[in-house]
Amino acid sequence: METAGSKTELVVIGGSAGSLQVILEMLKNLNDKLSFSVLLILHRKAQAASILPKLLQQFSTKEVIEVEDKTDIQKNKIYIVPSDYHLLFENKNIVSLDSSEKIYYSRPSIDVTFKSASEIFGESLVGVLLSGANSDGIEGLKYIKKNNGKVWIQDPETADVDYMPRHAMQEVKYDLLIKPENLAKQINQL
Repeated sequence: METAGSKTELVVIGGSAGSLQVILEMLKNLNDKLSFSVLLILHRKAQAASILPKLLQQFSTKEVIEVEDKTDIQKNKIYIVPSDYHLLFENKNIVSLDSSEKIYYSRPSIDVTFKSASEIFGESLVGVLLSGANSDGIEGLKYIKKNNGKVWIQDPETADVDYMPRHAMQEVKYDLLIKPENLAKQINQL
């Protein structure tokens, strides 16, 4: 249950190998009106032209926006971190992109964005970690928990690649173990 003052302002979802199908399914089932934005941090190859935002848009009634430096984050939109950049929050509305070293061979790093978001949003943040093959996201989830945000982890039994969610489950105190088919429903209830 939501406690007074902990209204959700942002849902950040991190995923790697095996997470795209979960995200597409979620996008199809999100409510038309959300009182917060959703930010996706997906490990993907660096390339000049990305087809991922176009693909995601086909599954969503909401606008899907690939973040640029100084993007203004607005409610009821889906944002995706571009390949080859880390995303940091300057405040609740403005984000910046950073091309510092890769973390766990990844840029964007889920950890970097989870940590940055947790410092800005505190208890009004929900962090979701999906399928993946490395440890990126686990430290970030710990930060989210430390700052009183909510931590959701994909049930490893349902993950195509269970390394990320299984290790997160063992290392982080989580609020919800989530099955892919329930992700949109849980977000809609926030």
